[in-house]
Amino acid sequence: MVAIRVSLPVPLRRSFDYEHERPLAPGVRVRVPFGRRVLTGIVIEGPGEPAPDVALRPILEVVDREPLLSDEELRLLRFAADYYHHPLGEVLFAALPGGLKRGDRTAVVRAYGLTPEGVAAGESRFGRARRQAALWRAIRAAGVLTENDLKTLGPGLGPALRALMAQGLVEEREAPVSAPVSEPAAVVLRPDQQAACAAVRAAFGTFAAFLLFGVTGSGKTEVYLELLAEALAAGGQALVLVPEIGLTPQLVARFAARLGAGVGMLHSGCAAGERARVWSAAAAGRIGVVVGTRSAVFTPMKRLALVIVDEEHDASFKQQEGFRYHARDLAVWRAKRLGLPVVLGSATPSLESYHHAQQGHYRLLSLPDRGPQRVLPSMRLIDLAREPSRNGLSAPLIEAVRARLARGEQALLFLNRRGYAPVLLCPECRWHAPCDRCDARLTVHLGGRRLRCHHCGHERPLPTACPQCGHPKLLRVGEGTERVEEGLRHALPDARIARVDRDTTASRLAFDDLLRRVRGHEIDVLIGTQMLAKGHDFPKVTLVGVIQADQGLHGSDFRADEQLFSQIVQVAGRAGRGERPGEVLIQTFHPRHPLWAPLMRLDYDAFARVALKDREDTGFPPYAHCALLRAEAQKPDLATRFLEAAKRLGGEPPEVTLGCVLPAVLARRAGYHRAQLLATSPRRGALQAWLKAWLPRIAEIPGAARVRWSLDVDPYSLF
Repeated sequence: MVAIRVSLPVPLRRSFDYEHERPLAPGVRVRVPFGRRVLTGIVIEGPGEPAPDVALRPILEVVDREPLLSDEELRLLRFAADYYHHPLGEVLFAALPGGLKRGDRTAVVRAYGLTPEGVAAGESRFGRARRQAALWRAIRAAGVLTENDLKTLGPGLGPALRALMAQGLVEEREAPVSAPVSEPAAVVLRPDQQAACAAVRAAFGTFAAFLLFGVTGSGKTEVYLELLAEALAAGGQALVLVPEIGLTPQLVARFAARLGAGVGMLHSGCAAGERARVWSAAAAGRIGVVVGTRSAVFTPMKRLALVIVDEEHDASFKQQEGFRYHARDLAVWRAKRLGLPVVLGSATPSLESYHHAQQGHYRLLSLPDRGPQRVLPSMRLIDLAREPSRNGLSAPLIEAVRARLARGEQALLFLNRRGYAPVLLCPECRWHAPCDRCDARLTVHLGGRRLRCHHCGHERPLPTACPQCGHPKLLRVGEGTERVEEGLRHALPDARIARVDRDTTASRLAFDDLLRRVRGHEIDVLIGTQMLAKGHDFPKVTLVGVIQADQGLHGSDFRADEQLFSQIVQVAGRAGRGERPGEVLIQTFHPRHPLWAPLMRLDYDAFARVALKDREDTGFPPYAHCALLRAEAQKPDLATRFLEAAKRLGGEPPEVTLGCVLPAVLARRAGYHRAQLLATSPRRGALQAWLKAWLPRIAEIPGAARVRWSLDVDPYSLF
C-alpha cells in the first residue's frame, strides 16, 4: 500500500493522506471518506510512504483512468491558491464544471432542431402560444439548441418544447460540441488594425503582453478574429475571456461565422452537461477557440497558442466571493508560464494595465478612431441647475430624442438604477423605508408594487400610508428606470419605448427578442442599465442620454472616478456606430467637475494622467499592492474586535502598512455587521511573504469561529 495525498473541496488550508494499493498520478479524481461523508477529491501528490504508526483511510474509488488535470493546469491552480491565499481544494474544484466536480465521468447533453415540417411552418401557426413561437424562432435561428441554450433562454420552456415536439415541429438531435460554422467572410483591415495584428503575430511562440487600446467601435473584434484565424491555421488553440454572459453567445456566433473552426462557450449560465462537454473537448484539443467568462481562464487546452481578454478593465473579471481571483491577471500569468502572447483589449483600460504599458511591461497597440466612414460621437453636458428635469428628463434631452425619432433614428437613455425610485419618504414625519437587514433604503418597484433591497434581496409590499405616522401621501424620491420610462411615455406618447434591466429581461429569450426588435427598428427608444453599456452594436442609435451622471462623482471607493469615466465612455460608444454621426448628452448638477473636461474630448490619456497622479499621491494601485481582510458577524462589535486582534498579530512589518480597522461602507448587510482592515505595501513580494506568515495565526484568534472572515488580495473595490 502507498500513501496518496488528496485535496478536497473543503475550507481547510491543508490536504489529506489516504492509502491505495497502487500509485496514482496527480490530477486524477478519487472518492474518499471524510468524516461521515464521502467526497470527491483530486490527487495532488503520490505515491509516498505512509507515516509510521499512522492508520490511513483507504481510497474508495478511482474515478479517472487518466489525469483530469495535467501538471500544467495543476501548476496554474497551485499558483492561484498560493497568491490569493485560498484553500487549494476549493481552488481545484472551482476550476471544474459542475458535473465533473461531483465526480461524473461523462456528460450527456440533449439538443433539439426543427423537423422539415418545423422548417416550413410560419409564425401564424402558433396563434397566441407566444412561448412556443419564441422558442420556434430561437431554434430556427440557431439551427440546433442544446439543453444549455434552453437554460440560458429562460425558465419554464419545457412545456413549450414538449408541445413543439408533440406537433412534429421539433426533434431531438445529437448535441454539437461547438457552435456551427460557416464560410469566413473577407474583411479588409485598416492600417492601424494591420499593425496591431503584425505586432502580435511576431510574438507567436513567445510570451508578450499587449494592451490593445482602441476607442469604441474601432474594430478590436476584427483584430481578435484575424489573430484567432492565424493561431488556428498554425494548429493552435485560443482562449477568449469576455466580461458578460449576455455578450458570450453573440461573440461565439460571430467567431464561428468567420473562423471556420469549432468554437465553444463556457459561462455560469451553461447547463452542467454542456460545460463539461466543452471543457473536456477543449482539453482534448477538439475545440479550436473557447469563449468564456471569468472561470474559463482555468479551461485546460492542449495546444493553447493565444489568450485574449476583451474589455480587460471590467470589474466582473474579479471574483467577489469565495475564491477571490482576478481572471485577467491569471490569464497573463498563464500566458507567461506557457510562453505565448496575451492581448488585453479595451477602450478604457484599467489604470493598472495602462501603467504597465507606460512602463514598458506591456506593449501598447492603438486603434485611435473608427475609420474614415465613422466618427466618434460629439459630447455635451446639460446643466440640471439651469435645465431642471422631470422624471429624470430635462427639456433639452427630450427635444433631442424627439428630433432623432423624427429622422427615423433611435435613442438610448442610460441610468444605472433599476426600479421606480430609490427612496420612499413621508413628507410629514420624514420616515423613509429602510431595509431591516441592511444599512440601506428600500427601492420602490411599481411593477408588482414592492419595496426591494438591492443589496440583500429583501422585499415587502409597497405601503399605502406612512407606517410611522399614518400620512396617506408618501413621496417617491429620485429616479430609476421605471420612472424614466413613465416620464418618456408621457412626453413622447407615440414613441415605441422599451426598458432594459433585470426586471424586464431576466431571461435570455426575452433579451434576445428585445435585441431583435431593436435591430428591426421595432423600438425607437431604449431605456436601460449597464446591460446596454457595452458590446452591443445598434447602427441606428445616434443619441445616447446619460440620465444621472453624478452618481459616481463623489464615490467613496478609490476606483470611483475610473469606473464612472469608463462607464460613460462605454455607453457613449453605442452612439453613431452606423453611417450617421452620434451625439451624447450628459445630465449633471456639477458641470465644472474636473472629470468632465477629458470626458467631453473622449480623451482617456488625459484622464489617466491625472488619475494615476492621484493614485500615486494616495498610495493605491498601481503604486501599491493591497490585501483587504474583511469580517462580518451578527453581533455588532464582534467583527471589529476580531480585526483588532488580527491587526495586533500582524505586528509592525517593515514594508507593510496596516490601516485602521474601519466599518465597511455598507456597515450592515443581510443581518451581518461588517468591518475591514487594509494592508498595503510598495512591493508585491513583501506583502505576499507577510500574508503567508500572518494568515495561519488569524485562524487561532479566540472567537474566530463566530466570525465570517475572508482575505481579498488585489481587491477591486473597498466597498
